[in-house]
Amino acid sequence: MLAAAQRLRRSTDFAAAVRGGRRAGRGAVVVHLTVPAADPSTPTSPEPAQDSSAEQSSAPSRAGFVVSKAVGNAVTRNRVRRRLRALVRERMTALPAGSTLVVRALPAAAQASYPRLATDLDAAIAVARSPRERRSR
Repeated sequence: MLAAAQRLRRSTDFAAAVRGGRRAGRGAVVVHLTVPAADPSTPTSPEPAQDSSAEQSSAPSRAGFVVSKAVGNAVTRNRVRRRLRALVRERMTALPAGSTLVVRALPAAAQASYPRLATDLDAAIAVARSPRERRSR
């Protein structure tokens, strides 16, 4: 179970992450990741850096899950949600402080094994965290 401070609960938080975050879909999941922008006004001296680490610990990464009825019946949806929650809990420390992650399960998640969900989640988070590349036409 994720700690209360790490869970998204309000629909406005979900909407902000989905609208403002980077989206990446892999296999059975789609993730929306919002990473807070670095504050350019913060000094780079070593002493304030310690203060900023205290601020970052007060703003934990948060996660929310969307598992629609298209995934399956209530038993299936809850199983998928529990699996995703366990996978995300293991990966929360790797996310930048203050980031927001929304994981949306696709219908394929109902038949996906736990290792397959882990692989898809890792790949989607990696793509969402990578910097955007400019495409030339």
